[in-house]
Amino acid sequence: MPGPVRLSRRDARRLAVRAQLLSEPRPAGIVEVAYALTVVPVDPTAAIMPSADHILYSRLGWPYLPADLRQAVEGDRDLFEWDGSYRLMSDLPLYRAIMAPRPEYPRTREWFTANDGFRREVLDRLRAEGPLHAAEIPDSAQELWQSTGWTHSRNTTQMLEILLARGDVAVWGRDAKGRLFDIAERVYPGDLPDVAEADAARELAERRLAAQGIVRAKGADAQVGVAAVVEDTEGTWRVDAEALEDPAAFAGRTVLVSPLDALVADRSRLQTLFGYEYLLEMYKPASARRWGYFALPILHGDRFVGKLDARADRRAGVLRVNAVHEDDGFDDRARAAVTTEIEALASWLGLELQGWG
Repeated sequence: MPGPVRLSRRDARRLAVRAQLLSEPRPAGIVEVAYALTVVPVDPTAAIMPSADHILYSRLGWPYLPADLRQAVEGDRDLFEWDGSYRLMSDLPLYRAIMAPRPEYPRTREWFTANDGFRREVLDRLRAEGPLHAAEIPDSAQELWQSTGWTHSRNTTQMLEILLARGDVAVWGRDAKGRLFDIAERVYPGDLPDVAEADAARELAERRLAAQGIVRAKGADAQVGVAAVVEDTEGTWRVDAEALEDPAAFAGRTVLVSPLDALVADRSRLQTLFGYEYLLEMYKPASARRWGYFALPILHGDRFVGKLDARADRRAGVLRVNAVHEDDGFDDRARAAVTTEIEALASWLGLELQGWG
């Protein structure tokens, strides 16, 4: 039986970057990006721009516009929003087995059961008047939702979250007030195939691995791909077999990466493969921040070389660069590439660049 594939750290980094479509050539459109990444996280925090827009812009570049995402979700229905991310509508059958048993936790299930009348009223209201914001649906809960956090007694929101998780309700779209909800059959297609639970679980595991390129061998991911060892790292990894077909094919780019990008989400992998330390510091007091409120990781080829501390001040019409942190100092090539990307970002946002150049 053949042993594990042996990779240099450089090759492992390149597998990870290429899997995330952050090398050349760029993908052709939103659907191709969503298929490759499996999920596009939704977070409206807009220190620069909302996460979904940033993730798509960093892959597609200038051709991408936020209106394109809205069209893909609300017009073409190529994507749907579920569990905090946009996903391909054609992948919906893979998630149905995950949706079916929700809510998962006993306390939530008890509250959901106790409010069966409320559940029916919410669905009836959406069926008659949807799409609606949560605030437009009356709260007629028989039992209050108890929480020590901000969701305490927010019964309508809690019911919608459960119905959304179960696939009974769908996010129709978004506007300035937030999500608009509707009954699922008016958003989700009715002609998608059924997929057996075991087959769906395996396909999702394979797709997750393909999206990451290389991951630690644990959980469901340990059953897909091929085993690998990476120089100067301990333990075993799993690698997407298709990504190994032409490991030398890599043309790097310089990218200002979203803090919510999957390439930087696993901080342990980031440190091990890239030797890169990163934290999102928006929740820290200003005095405790090293790199800034919403610093963007700077990818240059197959290495992370620094962080960009910048804010989009739309009222003033500027992209304000507070600092560019150089991890080990930029050479002339890196500095020129980073400058080009900062200028391109400001131009794409329609803002004047302030504080750099």
